[in-house]
Amino acid sequence: MSNTAVTEKRIHNFSAGPAVLPLEVLETAQKELTCFKDEGASVMEISHRSAAFEAVIFGARDRLRRLMNIPENYEILFMQGGASLQFCMIPMNFLEDGKPVQAINTGAWTTKAIKEINKQGSCDSSLSSEADNFRYIPKFTTEDVNANASYVYITSNNTIAGTQWENFPDTNDVPLVCDMSSDILSRNIDVSKFGLIFAGAQKNIGPSGVGIVIVRKDLLQKSKDSLPTFLNYNTHVKNDSMFNTPPTFAIYMMGLVLEWLEDNGGISAIQEKNEKKAAKLYDFIDNSEFYQCKVKKDSRSNMNVVFRINDDESLEKAFVSESKAKGLNGLKGHRLVGGLRASIYNNLPEESVDALISFMKDFQEKNQ
Repeated sequence: MSNTAVTEKRIHNFSAGPAVLPLEVLETAQKELTCFKDEGASVMEISHRSAAFEAVIFGARDRLRRLMNIPENYEILFMQGGASLQFCMIPMNFLEDGKPVQAINTGAWTTKAIKEINKQGSCDSSLSSEADNFRYIPKFTTEDVNANASYVYITSNNTIAGTQWENFPDTNDVPLVCDMSSDILSRNIDVSKFGLIFAGAQKNIGPSGVGIVIVRKDLLQKSKDSLPTFLNYNTHVKNDSMFNTPPTFAIYMMGLVLEWLEDNGGISAIQEKNEKKAAKLYDFIDNSEFYQCKVKKDSRSNMNVVFRINDDESLEKAFVSESKAKGLNGLKGHRLVGGLRASIYNNLPEESVDALISFMKDFQEKNQ
């Protein structure tokens, strides 16, 4: 089958993750799949100790540092286990005796992290939007910080609830730990505000299989030698993220995505595109009496747009079915909340949002 025929079969992919990748990146990987550079083998077949793969992993690390303007006093790690491993690994390394974690609960993923924290110590999660079905980001200022906390924990973007922190809190001398799995690289942030940032790759960075950890070096002194070797961050720092065999293909793909992002204007350029896509979709929904977004406007996500059709599950089921038939996939809401959801990550072109809005107009006209 020709590349043109393959391209014509590609859908508008609104999946929440694993999510859409840039077509240019996929085509590069396709060309190099059986013979990477001059190695005579796939990147999946060469040693992770080879100079060729070291250029891949260190190149990806350097690109990420440039794109996010990560200060030199931060380590960058590529790890397995996705974001979920970090839910337990962070408290294992940084939870101090007699010092709770202060978590602002904004959704299902924060709830999972809180569960793991409570297995190892105590967690104050009294500040939460759960009572309102996580439809907003709670107000949290410097005055709200528990000065005795081991760290403050937040999730920057909530894929299920469709909310996002617009501004990150100043937590004074208490480290701020943030799960950025679904909006990392989507906007400019000040990394120096955080003690640790982590993210699964499968939203904005690449395919599933690799997680990113960005950690301030001074925090690494808190990790106890009694920890299992693999679960101590220092192990991965000392071994350049290659203590064990890393997910080589996922890291290779991540490197290609980072290169694509750098070649296309970096984070400032992608942020402008993301804001334009989100504004276009939210404006259409807000000006419609047929569709509703119940997330508070000052908390809405630019990555995951959740909406309903008058809470009519039968209409929403028809919407999902008919949209898929039109080549718009992944619009079913998360199983925990139902409804509809359009994930419009970095790599989703604006043309896909236009196609979705066109379909929504047609569906509304037929079903009002």
